[in-house]
Amino acid sequence: MFQKFYPGEYVDSAYGIDFEQLYREGYRGVIFDIDNTLVPHGAPADERAKKFFIHLKKLGFSCCLLSNNREPRVKMFNDEVKVQYIFKAGKPKRSGYERAMSLMGTDRKITLFVGDQIFTDVYGANRAGLRTILVKPIHPKEEIQIVLKRYLEKIVLFFYRRQCRK
Repeated sequence: MFQKFYPGEYVDSAYGIDFEQLYREGYRGVIFDIDNTLVPHGAPADERAKKFFIHLKKLGFSCCLLSNNREPRVKMFNDEVKVQYIFKAGKPKRSGYERAMSLMGTDRKITLFVGDQIFTDVYGANRAGLRTILVKPIHPKEEIQIVLKRYLEKIVLFFYRRQCRK
């Protein structure tokens, strides 16, 4: 019933993902959500994020930020990490993910998505046929509409974890 919302993987942090292994597996593009995936909601890129993107580029990854936020917020973060970006993406529509792959010159077989929300990030990436990695939110402070969705996400994650144990 909830399978279309299930991530391929569920991990603690984007910063703990083994991108070297993913590169060896053939992945060449990574699409990232920003808020609560890479930094707390609304925060600029910090030193950890800057070093993270330098590392990903050295490995050979193309990266794209995919956000439902307006351009000033996305650009503020991107000015420090210098990758492709799409603002007002309309997640969970597939079109944003497809545009991100076009910007990176990748396709769904070699692209993965990393984000913190099930109903926008993961659902949209699943619809686009991407490998998905759900991360735990970095910070508990969120906008009210996201707080409400988190309650529903707990239900989906309950069934996801139950399926993973089988």
